[in-house]
Amino acid sequence: MQGNLPPEAQEKIEQLQDLQETAQEVAVQKQEAESSLTEAQNALEELDNIDEGTTMYRNVGELLVETDYDQAEEDLEDKVDSLEIRLETLEKQEERVQDQFESLQEELEDMLGGGGMGGGPAGPGGPGAGGA
Repeated sequence: MQGNLPPEAQEKIEQLQDLQETAQEVAVQKQEAESSLTEAQNALEELDNIDEGTTMYRNVGELLVETDYDQAEEDLEDKVDSLEIRLETLEKQEERVQDQFESLQEELEDMLGGGGMGGGPAGPGGPGAGGA
């Protein structure tokens, strides 16, 4: 398929494929961050139901280490804040990649005479997926 295309078009197709991979990587990172954030928020909510005098433990590598209520609450709040920032960053990165993809796709379509390629970086199985 790509053998008959001008070198500039082949380069743009490769860039589109790279952007699609990047979009998928960002989506995975975003999903992991969302999952961790939900887990930390749930733990923080559960902490409200625990008596402040209750013995608590936290993971430190492979160990469980005793901690107090205030430290556990502070650690969870810090984790939630950090994950919220990480999620915002990933959402912005996802938008930038999508914008780059669309722009590059338009350039390629113009270069090839306006043939619609369809799809996008979030569309696995769409055009360009599973390159041969």
